[in-house]
Amino acid sequence: MSIIEVSHLTKDYGHDRGVFDINMTVSKGECFGFLGPNGAGKTTTIRHLMGFSKPQVGTTSILGQNSWQNAAYLQSHIGYLPGEIALPNGMSGSQFLKMMKEMRGIENDDYCQMLLDKFELDPNIDTKQMSLGVKRKLAIVTAFMHDPDIFILDEPTSGLDPIMQQVFIDYIVSEKKRGKTIFLSSHIFHEIDATCDRIAIIKDGRIVSEFQSDELKNTTMKTYRVTFQDKDSYQQFITLPYQFTSQNEAKNRARISICDEQLDQLIQDIAKLNVEDFHEIPFTLEQYFMKFYKEERVFEGVK
Repeated sequence: MSIIEVSHLTKDYGHDRGVFDINMTVSKGECFGFLGPNGAGKTTTIRHLMGFSKPQVGTTSILGQNSWQNAAYLQSHIGYLPGEIALPNGMSGSQFLKMMKEMRGIENDDYCQMLLDKFELDPNIDTKQMSLGVKRKLAIVTAFMHDPDIFILDEPTSGLDPIMQQVFIDYIVSEKKRGKTIFLSSHIFHEIDATCDRIAIIKDGRIVSEFQSDELKNTTMKTYRVTFQDKDSYQQFITLPYQFTSQNEAKNRARISICDEQLDQLIQDIAKLNVEDFHEIPFTLEQYFMKFYKEERVFEGVK
Protein backbone atom coordinates (compact mmCIF):
# COMPACT_ATOMS: atom_id res chain seq x y z
CA MET A 1 0.00 0.00 0.00
CA SER A 2 1.44 3.39 -1.05
CA ILE A 3 1.30 6.01 1.69
CA ILE A 4 3.17 8.73 -0.21
CA GLU A 5 2.84 9.30 -3.96
CA VAL A 6 4.50 11.86 -6.20
CA SER A 7 3.33 11.84 -9.81
CA HIS A 8 4.98 13.94 -12.54
CA LEU A 9 5.66 16.74 -10.05
CA THR A 10 7.01 19.83 -11.80
CA LYS A 11 7.73 23.31 -10.42
CA ASP A 12 9.92 25.40 -12.70
CA TYR A 13 11.43 28.52 -11.11
CA GLY A 14 13.37 29.35 -14.27
CA HIS A 15 17.09 29.11 -15.06
CA ASP A 16 16.86 25.32 -14.66
CA ARG A 17 15.88 25.64 -10.98
CA GLY A 18 13.06 23.61 -9.49
CA VAL A 19 11.90 20.02 -9.93
CA PHE A 20 10.98 18.36 -13.18
CA ASP A 21 8.72 15.32 -13.70
CA ILE A 22 9.42 13.75 -10.29
CA ASN A 23 7.79 10.34 -9.72
CA MET A 24 8.03 8.40 -6.43
CA THR A 25 6.00 6.14 -4.17
CA VAL A 26 6.66 5.20 -0.54
CA SER A 27 4.95 2.13 0.89
CA LYS A 28 3.64 1.66 4.41
CA GLY A 29 6.45 0.84 6.83
CA GLU A 30 9.17 1.83 4.37
CA CYS A 31 11.99 4.31 4.85
CA PHE A 32 12.65 6.09 1.57
CA GLY A 33 15.87 8.07 1.15
CA PHE A 34 15.99 11.18 -1.02
CA LEU A 35 19.66 11.88 -1.65
CA GLY A 36 21.11 15.01 -3.19
CA PRO A 37 23.14 18.14 -2.39
CA ASN A 38 21.75 21.53 -1.46
CA GLY A 39 19.88 23.03 -4.38
CA ALA A 40 19.07 19.73 -6.07
CA GLY A 41 15.32 19.98 -5.42
CA LYS A 42 14.85 18.00 -2.20
CA THR A 43 13.24 20.78 -0.16
CA THR A 44 11.06 21.86 -3.09
CA THR A 45 9.69 18.33 -3.32
CA ILE A 46 9.04 18.22 0.43
CA ARG A 47 7.26 21.58 0.38
CA HIS A 48 4.85 20.13 -2.16
CA LEU A 49 4.35 16.97 -0.11
CA MET A 50 3.50 19.10 2.92
CA GLY A 51 1.01 21.18 0.93
CA PHE A 52 3.03 24.39 1.26
CA SER A 53 3.32 24.79 -2.52
CA LYS A 54 1.02 24.01 -5.43
CA PRO A 55 2.49 22.04 -8.35
CA GLN A 56 2.59 23.57 -11.80
CA VAL A 57 2.26 20.06 -13.22
CA GLY A 58 1.52 16.75 -11.53
CA THR A 59 0.34 15.87 -8.03
CA THR A 60 1.56 14.85 -4.60
CA SER A 61 -0.59 12.83 -2.24
CA ILE A 62 -0.39 11.27 1.21
CA LEU A 63 -2.81 8.62 2.44
CA GLY A 64 -4.50 8.87 -0.94
CA GLN A 65 -5.36 12.56 -0.44
CA ASN A 66 -4.05 15.47 -2.49
CA SER A 67 -1.38 17.30 -0.48
CA TRP A 68 -2.38 20.76 -1.65
CA GLN A 69 -6.13 20.33 -1.28
CA ASN A 70 -5.99 18.55 2.09
CA ALA A 71 -2.94 20.16 3.65
CA ALA A 72 -4.36 20.90 7.11
CA TYR A 73 -5.74 17.39 7.61
CA LEU A 74 -2.59 15.66 6.37
CA GLN A 75 -0.23 17.84 8.40
CA SER A 76 -1.94 16.68 11.59
CA HIS A 77 -0.96 13.09 10.72
CA ILE A 78 2.66 13.83 9.81
CA GLY A 79 5.83 14.30 11.82
CA TYR A 80 7.50 17.04 9.78
CA LEU A 81 11.06 18.12 10.48
CA PRO A 82 12.15 21.08 8.31
CA GLY A 83 15.70 21.69 7.19
CA GLU A 84 15.78 25.20 8.66
CA ILE A 85 14.46 25.77 12.17
CA ALA A 86 12.57 28.99 12.95
CA LEU A 87 11.33 29.28 16.54
CA PRO A 88 9.29 32.13 18.05
CA ASN A 89 11.14 34.55 20.30
CA GLY A 90 10.01 35.52 23.77
CA MET A 91 9.29 32.04 25.11
CA SER A 92 11.17 29.07 26.50
CA GLY A 93 11.35 25.68 24.88
CA SER A 94 8.93 24.36 27.50
CA GLN A 95 6.42 27.08 26.68
CA PHE A 96 6.77 26.30 22.98
CA LEU A 97 6.16 22.58 23.58
CA LYS A 98 3.13 23.39 25.75
CA MET A 99 1.71 25.55 22.97
CA MET A 100 2.25 22.82 20.38
CA LYS A 101 0.67 20.17 22.63
CA GLU A 102 -2.43 22.32 23.02
CA MET A 103 -2.63 22.92 19.27
CA ARG A 104 -2.43 19.17 18.63
CA GLY A 105 -4.72 18.20 21.47
CA ILE A 106 -2.07 16.05 23.15
CA GLU A 107 -3.11 15.10 26.68
CA ASN A 108 -0.69 12.27 27.48
CA ASP A 109 2.81 13.63 28.08
CA ASP A 110 4.61 10.25 28.22
CA TYR A 111 5.80 10.10 24.61
CA CYS A 112 7.03 13.69 24.68
CA GLN A 113 8.95 13.02 27.88
CA MET A 114 10.52 9.93 26.34
CA LEU A 115 11.79 12.05 23.44
CA LEU A 116 13.16 14.71 25.80
CA ASP A 117 15.08 12.02 27.66
CA LYS A 118 16.30 10.26 24.50
CA PHE A 119 17.66 13.45 22.96
CA GLU A 120 18.91 14.82 26.28
CA LEU A 121 17.02 18.07 25.88
CA ASP A 122 16.41 20.53 28.69
CA PRO A 123 13.65 22.72 27.22
CA ASN A 124 13.77 25.31 30.01
CA ILE A 125 15.85 27.69 27.90
CA ASP A 126 14.76 30.79 26.05
CA THR A 127 14.63 30.06 22.33
CA LYS A 128 16.85 33.11 21.62
CA GLN A 129 19.60 31.58 23.74
CA MET A 130 19.48 28.11 22.15
CA SER A 131 22.36 26.83 20.05
CA LEU A 132 21.64 25.34 16.63
CA GLY A 133 21.92 21.84 18.09
CA VAL A 134 19.44 22.56 20.89
CA LYS A 135 17.02 24.12 18.42
CA ARG A 136 17.28 20.98 16.29
CA LYS A 137 16.54 18.78 19.31
CA LEU A 138 13.50 20.91 20.16
CA ALA A 139 12.30 20.62 16.57
CA ILE A 140 12.71 16.82 16.71
CA VAL A 141 10.66 16.54 19.91
CA THR A 142 8.00 18.86 18.47
CA ALA A 143 7.79 16.90 15.21
CA PHE A 144 7.31 13.51 16.84
CA MET A 145 5.64 14.14 20.20
CA HIS A 146 2.19 13.22 18.80
CA ASP A 147 3.62 9.83 17.75
CA PRO A 148 2.67 10.17 14.05
CA ASP A 149 2.60 7.28 11.60
CA ILE A 150 4.28 9.25 8.82
CA PHE A 151 7.61 11.09 9.01
CA ILE A 152 8.76 13.66 6.47
CA LEU A 153 12.30 14.71 7.27
CA ASP A 154 14.38 17.39 5.55
CA GLU A 155 18.07 17.24 6.51
CA PRO A 156 17.02 16.00 9.96
CA THR A 157 20.41 15.82 11.70
CA SER A 158 21.73 19.19 10.53
CA GLY A 159 23.26 20.91 13.55
CA LEU A 160 23.43 17.80 15.74
CA ASP A 161 26.76 16.57 17.07
CA PRO A 162 27.91 13.06 15.98
CA ILE A 163 26.59 11.40 19.13
CA MET A 164 23.12 12.90 18.72
CA GLN A 165 23.19 12.08 15.01
CA GLN A 166 23.59 8.42 15.93
CA VAL A 167 20.83 8.69 18.55
CA PHE A 168 18.56 10.07 15.83
CA ILE A 169 19.49 7.29 13.39
CA ASP A 170 18.78 4.65 16.05
CA TYR A 171 15.43 6.30 16.75
CA ILE A 172 14.47 6.23 13.06
CA VAL A 173 15.43 2.56 12.79
CA SER A 174 13.31 1.73 15.85
CA GLU A 175 10.35 3.73 14.50
CA LYS A 176 10.60 1.91 11.18
CA LYS A 177 10.31 -1.36 13.09
CA ARG A 178 7.10 0.02 14.62
CA GLY A 179 5.69 0.33 11.10
CA LYS A 180 6.20 4.06 10.53
CA THR A 181 6.43 5.34 6.96
CA ILE A 182 9.45 7.62 6.55
CA PHE A 183 10.53 10.00 3.79
CA LEU A 184 14.08 11.12 4.60
CA SER A 185 15.80 13.81 2.56
CA SER A 186 19.51 14.19 3.22
CA HIS A 187 22.96 14.83 1.77
CA ILE A 188 24.72 12.67 4.37
CA PHE A 189 25.59 9.21 3.04
CA HIS A 190 25.78 7.45 6.40
CA GLU A 191 22.37 8.73 7.45
CA ILE A 192 20.72 7.40 4.28
CA ASP A 193 22.70 4.15 4.22
CA ALA A 194 21.91 3.31 7.85
CA THR A 195 18.15 3.85 7.69
CA CYS A 196 16.68 3.57 4.20
CA ASP A 197 15.14 0.63 2.34
CA ARG A 198 15.03 2.42 -1.02
CA ILE A 199 16.96 5.43 -2.26
CA ALA A 200 16.45 7.98 -5.02
CA ILE A 201 19.23 10.29 -6.18
CA ILE A 202 18.16 13.72 -7.39
CA LYS A 203 20.32 15.94 -9.59
CA ASP A 204 19.34 19.34 -10.97
CA GLY A 205 15.70 18.74 -10.07
CA ARG A 206 15.47 15.35 -11.78
CA ILE A 207 15.67 11.84 -10.36
CA VAL A 208 18.65 10.14 -11.99
CA SER A 209 18.51 6.82 -10.12
CA GLU A 210 16.22 4.86 -7.82
CA PHE A 211 17.18 1.54 -6.25
CA GLN A 212 16.87 -0.82 -3.29
CA SER A 213 19.61 -0.11 -0.77
CA ASP A 214 20.52 -3.81 -0.64
CA GLU A 215 21.36 -3.75 -4.34
CA LEU A 216 24.59 -1.91 -3.64
CA LYS A 217 25.60 -4.23 -0.83
CA ASN A 218 24.83 -7.38 -2.82
CA THR A 219 26.26 -6.37 -6.17
CA THR A 220 28.16 -9.15 -7.97
CA MET A 221 30.77 -6.66 -9.21
CA LYS A 222 33.60 -6.18 -6.74
CA THR A 223 36.63 -3.89 -6.63
CA TYR A 224 39.99 -5.18 -5.43
CA ARG A 225 43.23 -3.34 -4.72
CA VAL A 226 46.48 -5.21 -5.32
CA THR A 227 49.91 -3.89 -4.26
CA PHE A 228 53.11 -5.59 -5.42
CA GLN A 229 56.56 -5.82 -3.88
CA ASP A 230 58.42 -4.99 -7.09
CA LYS A 231 58.01 -3.20 -10.40
CA ASP A 232 58.21 -6.35 -12.52
CA SER A 233 55.24 -7.98 -10.78
CA TYR A 234 53.22 -4.79 -11.14
CA GLN A 235 54.02 -4.51 -14.85
CA GLN A 236 53.05 -8.14 -15.48
CA PHE A 237 49.79 -7.66 -13.65
CA ILE A 238 48.63 -4.58 -15.56
CA THR A 239 49.03 -6.41 -18.87
CA LEU A 240 46.42 -8.99 -17.83
CA PRO A 241 42.90 -8.69 -19.34
CA TYR A 242 41.11 -7.14 -16.36
CA GLN A 243 39.00 -3.98 -16.03
CA PHE A 244 41.39 -1.59 -14.29
CA THR A 245 39.76 1.29 -12.41
CA SER A 246 43.07 2.86 -11.35
CA GLN A 247 46.82 2.28 -11.71
CA ASN A 248 49.57 3.73 -9.53
CA GLU A 249 52.99 2.89 -10.92
CA ALA A 250 54.84 4.82 -8.21
CA LYS A 251 53.33 2.55 -5.53
CA ASN A 252 53.14 -0.63 -7.66
CA ARG A 253 49.41 -0.64 -7.01
CA ALA A 254 46.29 -1.15 -9.11
CA ARG A 255 42.54 -1.50 -8.65
CA ILE A 256 40.40 -3.76 -10.75
CA SER A 257 36.65 -4.35 -11.02
CA ILE A 258 35.57 -7.97 -11.54
CA CYS A 259 32.48 -10.13 -11.11
CA ASP A 260 32.39 -12.90 -8.51
CA GLU A 261 33.02 -15.57 -11.16
CA GLN A 262 36.43 -14.04 -11.98
CA LEU A 263 37.78 -14.12 -8.43
CA ASP A 264 39.32 -17.60 -8.66
CA GLN A 265 41.18 -16.65 -11.83
CA LEU A 266 42.43 -13.43 -10.23
CA ILE A 267 43.82 -15.34 -7.25
CA GLN A 268 45.57 -17.77 -9.59
CA ASP A 269 47.11 -14.91 -11.55
CA ILE A 270 48.44 -12.94 -8.58
CA ALA A 271 49.71 -16.11 -6.86
CA LYS A 272 52.46 -16.17 -9.52
CA LEU A 273 53.56 -12.63 -8.60
CA ASN A 274 55.13 -10.97 -5.58
CA VAL A 275 52.07 -9.56 -3.83
CA GLU A 276 52.47 -7.24 -0.86
CA ASP A 277 48.79 -6.57 -0.17
CA PHE A 278 45.45 -7.71 -1.60
CA HIS A 279 42.02 -6.74 -0.36
CA GLU A 280 38.48 -5.89 -1.43
CA ILE A 281 37.30 -2.27 -1.59
CA PRO A 282 33.61 -2.32 -0.54
CA PHE A 283 31.27 -0.62 -2.99
CA THR A 284 29.57 2.23 -1.16
CA LEU A 285 26.62 4.52 -1.63
CA GLU A 286 29.08 7.39 -1.91
CA GLN A 287 30.87 5.75 -4.85
CA TYR A 288 27.60 5.07 -6.62
CA PHE A 289 26.44 8.62 -6.06
CA MET A 290 29.67 10.05 -7.49
CA LYS A 291 28.85 8.45 -10.83
CA PHE A 292 26.18 11.15 -11.11
CA TYR A 293 27.93 13.98 -9.27
CA LYS A 294 31.54 14.40 -10.31
CA GLU A 295 32.16 17.72 -8.60
CA GLU A 296 34.58 17.62 -5.69
CA ARG A 297 33.35 18.18 -2.16
CA VAL A 298 29.71 18.56 -3.10
CA PHE A 299 28.79 16.35 -0.19
CA GLU A 300 29.67 16.19 3.45
CA GLY A 301 32.36 13.57 3.85
CA VAL A 302 33.44 13.46 0.19
CA LYS A 303 37.20 13.74 -0.36
